[in-house]
Amino acid sequence: QVQLVESGGGLVQAGGSLRLSCAASGRTFSRYGMGWFRQAPGKEREFVASINRWTGGRTYYADSVKGRFTISRDNAKNTLYLQMNSLKPEDTAVYYCAAQVAGTKYDYWGQGTQVTVSS
Repeated sequence: QVQLVESGGGLVQAGGSLRLSCAASGRTFSRYGMGWFRQAPGKEREFVASINRWTGGRTYYADSVKGRFTISRDNAKNTLYLQMNSLKPEDTAVYYCAAQVAGTKYDYWGQGTQVTVSS
C-alpha cells in the first residue's frame, strides 16, 4: 500500500508561481513512476506531467503546460514536486499525484490539492 499526500496548492494571480509537493509512504519510492494529473470543474481528469523511476528519470508533459511546469523528484525524501510558473486561469483545478508501482497503470492516488489562478 502506498499513501500519497499532496500539498502546496492555493490561490495565485495569473503569471504567478506555485510549487506542489507529494509526499509518499514506503521505502521503495525510487521504484515508482510518478505523475501529476488535474481535474477542473465539469471536466475530466487530465494528464499534466510524469517522471520515470529512479533519480533523473525521463519526464513527459502535456502540451498545455510544456515550458511552464517542471516535474521533479527527491528519492531521498520520498517526495515528488511540480513547479508551476506563468500560471494561467485555465490552470485552475484540483491537482493529484499518482504512483505507478508496476507497469504503466497508476495504482495509487493522492487526495488532491486545489490550485486557483485568478485573472
